[in-house]
Amino acid sequence: MKVARKPRQCTEPPGEPLDRPVRYLKGVGPRLSADLARLGIATASDLLNWFPIRYADRGPLTPIDALAEGQPATVRAQIVRLWSGLRPGTRRNFVRARVEDASGCLLVTWFNAPYMADRLRVGRWADLSGRPRLDGAQRELVNPACRILEQNAHGSAAPEPPRYRPVYSAGGGLSSGQIARIIARSLEELTGNLPEWLPADALRRHGLMPRRQAYRAIHQPPGLDTAAAARRRLTFDECLVLQLAVGLRRWRWRETRSAPRLELTPRIEERIRARLPFALTAAQQRVVREVAADLGRVSPMARLLQGDVGSGKTIVAVWAVLQTIACRHQVAILAPTAVLAEQHFGRITAMLRESRVRCALLLGGGGRAGRSAHLKQLRAGALDLVIGTHALLEEPVVFARLGLVVIDEQHRFGVRQRAALLSKGRAPHCLVMTATPIPRTLMMTVFGDLDVSVIDELPPGRRTVETRVVDELNLPAVWQAVGHRLAAGQQAFIVYPLVEESDALPLGAAREEARRLQRGVFAGHRVGLLHGRMRPQEKHATMEAFHRGELAVLVCTTVVEVGVDVPTATVMVIRHADRYGLAQLHQLRGRIGRGHQPGLCFLVTDSRAPGVGERLDVLCRTSDGFVIAEEDLRLRGPGELLGPRQHGMPRFRLFRPLEDQEVFRAARAEANRILGDDPGLVSAPNLPLRKTLKEQYADALLPSAD
Repeated sequence: MKVARKPRQCTEPPGEPLDRPVRYLKGVGPRLSADLARLGIATASDLLNWFPIRYADRGPLTPIDALAEGQPATVRAQIVRLWSGLRPGTRRNFVRARVEDASGCLLVTWFNAPYMADRLRVGRWADLSGRPRLDGAQRELVNPACRILEQNAHGSAAPEPPRYRPVYSAGGGLSSGQIARIIARSLEELTGNLPEWLPADALRRHGLMPRRQAYRAIHQPPGLDTAAAARRRLTFDECLVLQLAVGLRRWRWRETRSAPRLELTPRIEERIRARLPFALTAAQQRVVREVAADLGRVSPMARLLQGDVGSGKTIVAVWAVLQTIACRHQVAILAPTAVLAEQHFGRITAMLRESRVRCALLLGGGGRAGRSAHLKQLRAGALDLVIGTHALLEEPVVFARLGLVVIDEQHRFGVRQRAALLSKGRAPHCLVMTATPIPRTLMMTVFGDLDVSVIDELPPGRRTVETRVVDELNLPAVWQAVGHRLAAGQQAFIVYPLVEESDALPLGAAREEARRLQRGVFAGHRVGLLHGRMRPQEKHATMEAFHRGELAVLVCTTVVEVGVDVPTATVMVIRHADRYGLAQLHQLRGRIGRGHQPGLCFLVTDSRAPGVGERLDVLCRTSDGFVIAEEDLRLRGPGELLGPRQHGMPRFRLFRPLEDQEVFRAARAEANRILGDDPGLVSAPNLPLRKTLKEQYADALLPSAD
């Protein structure tokens, strides 16, 4: 009887070498691939781009008798004795070896590394790197890096080891050394067919090493200068791909679409100015001209409007809204929170009182009947302006003639969300606004596809907010100062990072603190609570009570970070201020001092961590949001500042916005040259770039990624 054979499993890796799963690489297999996956390394390309975070100096190859105390050195020696055990009186295990070269002998000890007993064999040669300890004639290396030489190698047969050892970010059950060995085994194979993205003249023009050489040198550098040159080339590539994504998105948005022309006639301008509640500042006038000119073109507007807290961005958006509606097109304003959407709705409808503009507010969780009526009116063109939250992105929301999309606090939305709203019109104009100033060093890096307008002037009479850093121990004095303000008829915000008390984080929470304050120091005043977990109706009722002055104190989370405008709120206490970024703290304190009384903000912290006081003092020294944003970038990096979803861009692996501006400018110029010659990246030399672009920045190319 014949036994059916099981079909042989195919062990050939699918696809191109860099696209194949990492388990197919030499010496990896299922177990190691599972460990690598926990680090986010799934493919050969992921592994190749897992760059060293630093290099450890092995020191020069040195005879044993020439070793110097504490100086990095590598010894090539033969193992002559090997033993292991536990240190007396401890549970700490050790592996020891006595090794010799032609000049002398050396004791080598590894603590808590029992696996070394399996790696080492008497009679084998090894390269041992570390900082020697000398005690008279006794020389010792403790926990050195160890490279076992080939079976037939001896002291003079093996090539000299590289002096600099790559150190990788470890985790997932893998040490840096294990990751280094996995990469070293596959490096030659992975870089063998690596395509070069740049022609020879571009490499010469920018002083770059070839791409294949750069990958080999960054993982196995013969020297630190070579490692720096390799990093520069790969940083250039990172910037190049990013700028190609930005440039391609700009080209697709501007050159392949035809937007409605919404021209500003003298008659329309006269009617808009008559609606504005106050005269525009010079900065607002300049930005209004830029936006109005964009709306009058057939190329869709894609403009970022920046302005510090309280600079008057909303009035510029209102101008764009009215210009669009006057040209018989609809407008959608997208806000990140119901509180902010309701505030926009209240302000704008107050300005449009007794006009023929038809407005609606669309929030999640509203009444079905009213929502259904609004959706029908939008579809029929019977609504001119709709203001809402994420509810605007849902499928049933259909516009008859969408001409303009305004996105407030754009950093709160992902690329797909913005694309979803823009797709509801044929090619609507787009104005995105932020009160979180974007550092100048990041502006062209990530937002190069947008035209940028900056309102760099505060309205007359707007005061700066006095800011003080206070130790938690001095909190009673803070409550006393707040009490004085309340007695004068003013109002206060008290901000907490959490809604509920947490066992994991020893932080005061808003809900419990509101109860304590109401029963304690503010017993004579009404204390309200506002946080993101409340139902929309509860949030609305609480904010309305605070606006009307029925609540003297509002205990809240960062739900009040943007847009909340209560002129009589003059004092803010931010608990555990060290938990926030500088830009976020600047946003929060922008909620006070918006009336005629000066604002006072207390940053309360109990942290003794190094640098906390220095960081918070930045807010005491300046009220310039752009200076604060630059400092935030320096301290926390671009990933923290932008957030992982911002613009659909992944976190940078090598690029450092503050240090690598020269490399960035060169890469941007090269990207413009490439797109100028080949806008679609369809020529043969650019196909590898096109493939990388689609893999890394598909979201960034929405809505027209192919």
